[in-house]
Amino acid sequence: MFRRPLTWLFAFALPGTVGAQDDAETIRMLRSESNEAIARHDVPAILSFLDDEVHVTAGSGAMIDGAEAMGAAFAQQFESYDDVVYVRTPGSVEVGTSRPAAAEVGTWVGTWVAPSGAVRTGGHYAAYWRKRGDSWVIRSELFVTLYCEGSGCS
Repeated sequence: MFRRPLTWLFAFALPGTVGAQDDAETIRMLRSESNEAIARHDVPAILSFLDDEVHVTAGSGAMIDGAEAMGAAFAQQFESYDDVVYVRTPGSVEVGTSRPAAAEVGTWVGTWVAPSGAVRTGGHYAAYWRKRGDSWVIRSELFVTLYCEGSGCS
């Protein structure tokens, strides 16, 4: 007798939950693809994950505004260090219920070889994703450097 009302409750509750889970998995997949683009030093591919008006606070504390400026920053790093790689690893991705936005929090690691030797740096990051049409893009990111190892660290 009481089973049918619970079935209706789950029928209305699950689609939003499933959609949020699907979106969270999509964002995790996009983060992985973004990491791969950085490893390939593919600036156009990197930019495809960013909102045109993205705001980034780099681990150095530098503030970068706009996808074009981010592309220039990556191109400069790729020119300076032909082996530079950044890997961001999501710890959590939470998709909003009232608007098409998501919060990603995780850890990041950057590696390269400087003239003075190998560098390994990293810390924590937070990203704000928003849905643009059918696609998720990064609206803003904050990277906090918590360590730097190697002779190239200052």
